[in-house]
Formats: sequence, C-alpha cells, structure tokens
Amino acid sequence: MIVGGRGAILAAVAKLPDSVTKALRRARIAFKRFAYSGFGRDRWQQPDRVVAELGLRPGDRVADLGAGGGYFTFRLARAVGPSGVVYAVDTDRDMPSALAARAVEQGLGNVVAVEAKPDEPGLPEPVDLSFLANSYHHLPDRRTYFALLARHLKPNGRVAIVEATPTGLHRLVGHATSPEAIRSELQAAGYTLVADHGFLPRQGFLVFEHRRTPQDD
Repeated sequence: MIVGGRGAILAAVAKLPDSVTKALRRARIAFKRFAYSGFGRDRWQQPDRVVAELGLRPGDRVADLGAGGGYFTFRLARAVGPSGVVYAVDTDRDMPSALAARAVEQGLGNVVAVEAKPDEPGLPEPVDLSFLANSYHHLPDRRTYFALLARHLKPNGRVAIVEATPTGLHRLVGHATSPEAIRSELQAAGYTLVADHGFLPRQGFLVFEHRRTPQDD
C-alpha cells in the first residue's frame, strides 16, 4: 500500500537533486517525442508531400497547433523561411520549452514556442495557416474552438487538418475523427472546404478557408 498518495510522491520528487530532476525531465520528453512519432512514421505520413501541398510562401505565419514533439514544426519552419514564423503551440507544459531548445540546436530562429490553454491557442499575431496533425480529436468543443480560432487568422486564412480516420486500432482507442465529421464541424464554425487530399493511407487531410466578416472582429 502506498502511504500519502500523490502528495507524498511529489514531495519525494521535490527532494531529488537537480541533476536527477533534469535527467528525469529529459527522459520524459524523449518518451513523449517517441510516442508522438513512433517507428517508421515518415513512410506513411509523407511529411514533405504534406508540407508541399500547403503551398506555403516565404514570410508566412503558421501555427502548428498541438505541435507535440515538433514532427511537422521544423519542416514548416523551413518552408516559410527565415522571414516567416512558426508558432509551436501545445498545452503540454513540457513541450514548448523542449521545442524551443531544439529550434536553437537546428539553427531555426523562426520557431516560437507557445504554451496554450485547451480552449485558446494564445497566438501573439494573426497567422496565414493553422495546422493540426493528429490533434483534432483532443479538442473538447471543436465548433467553439474553431469559431474563436478565426480571430487568429489573417483575412482568407486557412486551417489544415491531418487526422487519423476511425479504422482499425484508431477506432478502438478513439484517437481519430472521420473526414465527414471534420467537414461538418468546420462548416458549422464558418469555414469552407478548399482541398481534400486523399494520398495519406491512414489519415484524412483537409484544408479549409475562413472569410472574415465584421462579426469575427
């Protein structure tokens, strides 16, 4: 039997030497990065083709919502070039600082880490594109979220969603959303579907555009 429960565990961790605490944090972040990417993801995710289909231009502002371990973040950063910015947004308190450190290691000064709230991305400026990969299903109230997200988009800004389809294991664990549900929810939030890419074997890849109205301001 564990005496003291979670409080006792946290108290014990607080007494660990700083070097041990840092080592545990590095191990925790490494595990999370692996959990986000797994083995052989490049083969089925086709990240370079996904980014190419987004048609990003030098100087674009992009929000990588649910950036996780940065699988797409750094590819997006290279696509928009030094004059562009990629905001690596995540609600996991471990990830933004880890992504900022990796950006420095890779010499990418155009990656800005943002620690967000579940219902608010916390973006410091409007963006040309909000990109979500395997994070759509985590959002609690998606229609409200995307209606609010429109305020963080530039005029005619886009939202691109790469999301696992509910088949096989994804259907069992619930980490998936059907393209039909995504289309319905985004349209209800005021977006128009502008592209439906069908080349990913495990995921849908939909792109939406939002045309701002005075009610959005």
